[in-house]
Amino acid sequence: MSFQFSKWTVLPAAVLLLGTVAMGQDTNTTSTPTQGTTASAPATKPTIAQRKENQQDRIANGVQSGQLTAGETSKLETKEAAINGETRADRAANGGKLTAAEKQQINKQQNQVSKQIYNDKHNANTAQYGNNKVGQRRENQQDRIAQGIKSGQLTAGETAKLENQQKGINQQVKADRAVNGGKLTPGEKAQVNKEQNAASKNIYNKKHNANTQHPKK
Repeated sequence: MSFQFSKWTVLPAAVLLLGTVAMGQDTNTTSTPTQGTTASAPATKPTIAQRKENQQDRIANGVQSGQLTAGETSKLETKEAAINGETRADRAANGGKLTAAEKQQINKQQNQVSKQIYNDKHNANTAQYGNNKVGQRRENQQDRIAQGIKSGQLTAGETAKLENQQKGINQQVKADRAVNGGKLTPGEKAQVNKEQNAASKNIYNKKHNANTQHPKK
């Protein structure tokens, strides 16, 4: 009788011991890193396409925050458009690829534009929209342009043209205010709105045409 008791007492204990060992092995297996893996992957240099997208994002943020004026944005995007044109020409000459020397040259040019973006965003020039209808309309146009840059709907060349158009309107408003003691007459407001309507259609058309920012590697 005592033999039967010890038999059924020892058996569960043995099963429990085996289960504990198995669980310990599973834990060790999952916590051990796989052979050949490293703690952190080495940093890789951004591609030409990634660099281009990064610059556009920085410009778009500057437009939306008011750190970049329409004139500054127009100049920056003109430089970006020139780099993009050069890149397309180089790819066309080399079967769709860029040589190591061409990549180096493009990165050098993008470094110069990058410094210019920083300087323009941190200088004393800012886009002052004001709390009036003309100012609100101007801010709305800039927000739409910034959104188009971020989404890739607007190319650098298209953005440069749109911002140049905004720059012209802004200069006209500034001149009109200077003549009228800081205010705009009803006729001047109507003229500005007419010009912004034309600019608005231009923004829409450029955002919905076939031209988009399609960066390549």
